[in-house]
Amino acid sequence: MSEKVVLYYFNGRGKMESVRWLLAVAGVQFEEVYLTTSEQFDKLVNDGALLFHQVPLVEMDGMKLVQTKAILNYIAGKYNLYGNDLKERVMIDMYAEGARDIMDMIMVLPFTPPEKKQGQLDNIQLKVKERSLPAYEKALTESQFLVGNQLSCADVHLFEANLMLEELFPTILSTFPHIQAFQKRMKAIPAIDKFLQPGSQRKPPPDDVYLSTVKTVLSYLFK
Repeated sequence: MSEKVVLYYFNGRGKMESVRWLLAVAGVQFEEVYLTTSEQFDKLVNDGALLFHQVPLVEMDGMKLVQTKAILNYIAGKYNLYGNDLKERVMIDMYAEGARDIMDMIMVLPFTPPEKKQGQLDNIQLKVKERSLPAYEKALTESQFLVGNQLSCADVHLFEANLMLEELFPTILSTFPHIQAFQKRMKAIPAIDKFLQPGSQRKPPPDDVYLSTVKTVLSYLFK
């Protein structure tokens, strides 16, 4: 069974970025195959690698893993980032889903028509400040981590979501002191500090090249 972990996706963030983050925090090295043509995508489909004809695709432990949540949960479970019991796991899932809701809203922004983008930005900021961040601020009031007394995938996803929010709204965490402290603690973790450094496999915000590539590879979605 191959120990090599290979990620199949675009050369950009998208849904694969959380996978990259979790693998990096777990200390797992991985390779990437970047999709640039529709022919590459069609070959993966025709070879049976994409169960539901969708990426991300992760080759790991002799399996071809698809569906982002399933991939993330597998990695979290394998590398002790998924709590100690079912009660902790369901809490981790709730906090993780909340963070992914934030990231999903941000992910669609580059594909939003220019005339609608400001409205989307305003909507994200309102929802996050009134719903999401207060919930995380409360959870972090009495603990360094969201669930239990150890790092979990929910912490990693929240950290990633907060970084994405700060790219759009630089002062958005200013009224959430416990989240600010959480961000500092997370940055001090060696694996995270390493992933934040230039030259890592962390991807920058999407640009026009990324958008064009996605539209080319998934041309059937943009007809």
